[in-house]
Parts: sequence; C-alpha cells; structure tokens
Amino acid sequence: MKPTPKMQAKRAVLVTLLSLGLTACATATKTDPRDPWEDWNRDVQSFNDDVDQYVMKPVAKGYKWIVPSVVDQGVTNFYSNINDIAVFLNDFLQLKPLQGGEDAGRFMINTVAGLGGIFDVATYVGLPKHREDFDQTLAVWGIPSGPYLVLPLFGPSTPRGVGGLIGDSATNPINYFAPMVVPFISSTINVTDQKADHESESKILDVAAQDRYEFIRNSYFQERADKIHDGNPPLDEELEKAEEELDRDVQEH
Repeated sequence: MKPTPKMQAKRAVLVTLLSLGLTACATATKTDPRDPWEDWNRDVQSFNDDVDQYVMKPVAKGYKWIVPSVVDQGVTNFYSNINDIAVFLNDFLQLKPLQGGEDAGRFMINTVAGLGGIFDVATYVGLPKHREDFDQTLAVWGIPSGPYLVLPLFGPSTPRGVGGLIGDSATNPINYFAPMVVPFISSTINVTDQKADHESESKILDVAAQDRYEFIRNSYFQERADKIHDGNPPLDEELEKAEEELDRDVQEH
C-alpha cells in the first residue's frame, strides 16, 4: 500500500523523535544487537571520517568552485541516468513490471533526447526518478541483512548490502571499459560530484549528532527499511506506541 502524505509526515516525525532519543541515550546503551562488530566499525568509520575531512571535502569544495553549476548538474544527471539501468532491472527482479517499464522508458528518453543523460528530459514528461537497488531486491527475496558493517571508503552497509553493491556494479556499463583507468576516473568523478552535492547534509550531521556513529547507524537502517518497503516500513513496538499516543493527542485536541 502506498503511504499517504499524512502518513509519511507522521512517520517522519516519529522516526526523527525516536532517533534523537536513541542518540541522546547513547551513553546508556552499550550494545546494539544489530552491531556485534561495533569496535571494528567505529575504527573504520574514524578512518572514513579522516579521509572525508582531509581528502574528500577539500576536493569537493574545489570541484564546486571550479565547475559551473550547469555543468555540475549535467554530471549529476549523467550518472543518475547510468544508475537507472540498475533501477529498472531491480524493478523487474522485485516484480514491479509497471514501474520497471516506466524506469526503462526514463532511461531511453534521457539517453536519446537528453544527450546521454546530461539533461533530465524524462522528469519533465512525467517519468520521475525512482530509487531501487540490488540490496532492496535481495531483501524482497527474503534474504536477511545480517549485522551492521562499515566498509572502508564505502561507509555503512551490511553483508547483504555488500552483495547489493556487487550486483549494482555489474549493471554499470562503464565498469566494462578497458583500460581500467576509465571506470576508475569515472567513479572518482561520480563520488566527487555526489560529495559536493551533499555537502550541506554533512554539515547538518556534524552539528546535530551527539554520537555521530550511532546517528549514522540508526539512519542507515531507517533509510534501508524505508526504501525496501517503498516508503511504508513496518513500525517496531516503540514506534507503534508512539503513533497511538500521537493519534490520541490529535483526537483530544
């Protein structure tokens, strides 16, 4: 069932409040059953944060300063169009034929009319961008995520997520170019472009999170659940109680 805007707004408020509560209680919560490898994961995240601080952020700032906004948007559109190959394939693997047809049409329109995806023509003709990946497909097939895992350079994931990354990488035609320097350069440009586009979100995270590690971990699982269930994830017991209390308060007032 597709969630209504009202349902999505209510769930967003509840999830945000619960996340803030979990973060505020970080010192009281010693272990998370989803994260048996926490010591390793914290060390890897510390490494990733250092790479981000001393390499990626300066590069992203230089990229934003050098590259005109119209070119930046074209680069973003190009890689989004390449990603649409994985999107429509995963649509079909998840038995979503209508959405799969729309996303395949979106890819073809942007590839032809959008000059290789540089221009997002499909959005203007009523074919919006969807977010499907092989990790979601594996989840739909009933494969459990496994424990939380922070990957060097790649960031938050799980064992199932690693399989998802491999599956999605196999759908990227650029990865089959020779010599290997071509996909390497392409990946570097893509990562730099994404980092530059999400710089403000990183600043918000740095300010908002009392325990950056826990905040990222909880956000990762919430984001995955939201995508796997198409924006309508099942509530756990704590969120269900909060939703009932919120409904009662609304009715009383």
